[in-house]
Amino acid sequence: MIRVLLADDQPLIRSGFRALLDLEDDIEVVGEAADGHEALALARERLPDVALVDIRMPRMDGIEATRRIAADPALSGVHVVMLSNYGMDEYVLDALRAGAAGFLVKDVLPEDFLHAVRVAARGDALLAPALTRRLIDRYVAEPPAARTGSGLEVLTGRERETVALAAHGLSNDEIADRLVISPATAKTHLNRAMAKLGARDRAQLVVLAYESGLVAPRRS
Repeated sequence: MIRVLLADDQPLIRSGFRALLDLEDDIEVVGEAADGHEALALARERLPDVALVDIRMPRMDGIEATRRIAADPALSGVHVVMLSNYGMDEYVLDALRAGAAGFLVKDVLPEDFLHAVRVAARGDALLAPALTRRLIDRYVAEPPAARTGSGLEVLTGRERETVALAAHGLSNDEIADRLVISPATAKTHLNRAMAKLGARDRAQLVVLAYESGLVAPRRS
């Protein structure tokens, strides 16, 4: 069972998501929170696989709640997916930096929503959908100066190639096809890169790739 925590200050939104999730045999909603404080407390108490967290909430917003979840070693198995009413929310990159594994707009199609929950639960990329590619491009279009000593020098050439392709939104299968390797090998390269760079998950790895200058956003 995939254990899910819902955190949103709007009861109607939580009810709608819960009704959708409750229809699935492999998903269980283990808690609901109306603000970041409640979300953090429930995450520690219930240890969900996926926490669906609204960016804007009272008392403690979703970004701070995500940052605290990501910083707690006891919650290393909790994958946070940020929720927003807007496709280009100004705080999305901050959310990814804080440790979010992905991002969804609340008007997402039900099948895409359920797919995202399952993808996040297994720790795979939630950065492949076109929406997230556009979002990443938008928020790194004018990035700060590339960091020196970013740590990317510890990566092997193949690991750097794999990270760069992941940063452009390619899935493990697509990376494997591009580099003529197996999907398992592609995933191994990404996991090793995350370990070397101290990235919590693939989303943070992608942010590092852009901020370090390893890759540049694609212009439309």
